[in-house]
Amino acid sequence: MRGEKNCSGQTTRSSSDNADACFLALNVKVLLDHCGTIGLLSLTQFVQFGFFLPTQQRDRLMDQYSMTFKALQAGLTVEGVTMYLFWLGIVGMGAGAIYLWMMQGALSATYRKVAIVAGIICGVACFHYYRMSGIYVEALAAAISLDADGNVVIGELAAFPTAYRYIDWLITVPLMVLEFPLLLNLGKRGAGLFWGLGLVSLFMLVFAWIAETSAVGSGQWWGFYLVSCFLWVVMVGILYGQVTRAAAHLPSEFLSTLNVMKLFIAVGWIIYPIGFLLALSDNESLREILYNIADVINKVGFGVACVIAAKTLSRYESEGKLSAK
Repeated sequence: MRGEKNCSGQTTRSSSDNADACFLALNVKVLLDHCGTIGLLSLTQFVQFGFFLPTQQRDRLMDQYSMTFKALQAGLTVEGVTMYLFWLGIVGMGAGAIYLWMMQGALSATYRKVAIVAGIICGVACFHYYRMSGIYVEALAAAISLDADGNVVIGELAAFPTAYRYIDWLITVPLMVLEFPLLLNLGKRGAGLFWGLGLVSLFMLVFAWIAETSAVGSGQWWGFYLVSCFLWVVMVGILYGQVTRAAAHLPSEFLSTLNVMKLFIAVGWIIYPIGFLLALSDNESLREILYNIADVINKVGFGVACVIAAKTLSRYESEGKLSAK
């Protein structure tokens, strides 16, 4: 026996049975107050796991849900929309990973790894979006307060999941450029192409991170930002130069999809340097909105394009129509 808070918030001497009853009562209150907003999944998680967790873990779970409910008061403000888009990112990336992995059966053995890598990209991003959403929700909940009239006031958020986002990019961006040599099936020449694209992409992200951690608007901030943008242009040049030449002998149907894949890098990625510049406006939540939307489109959409290209090559391979260069 030890002192615990009862359902009213008062400290009492209670047994473990009373603690369980209190926990159930809190669950019911959560259902009545928030089920319409969160959905039955939250209640299910409480009921399934609550009674089997030690008290300390129960308290942590309650804190997590209380924090989420508080963050939901942000509604459709910029901060609230950002939070919802983090959750949408989890679902979108997770669904994309499942779909892309399921598409392996539609590909020949030569091109099956294209779907595997595309699924890994979305799977890694799904995990990181789960972590990033937790960081953002915690920061948003801490920034919310009520004024004298009971209106919700959102202060400045103390933290953004920027570091996690760069960790995700450092893993997924090299995997994305790996798809080009995998599709072209160039053997040793494909390895050289991958290392060329991969190293350029890594240095691009490293310089962007240095700029990210520099004083906004400073010479260092601008300098490393421009170097990062230059490396992105170099990457686009490799895609439209070396990759285009290496694919010239392949069917035109495949080349059309390959051009779409290039556009994801050349056009879809424009949103990232634009989002970076939003730091000058001191509106980081808006930047997170742009990044979240762009990430889902550029990762899931790019993966789907890769699979379509791989299906085309698989069909031509089965018909014996692929000519070696």
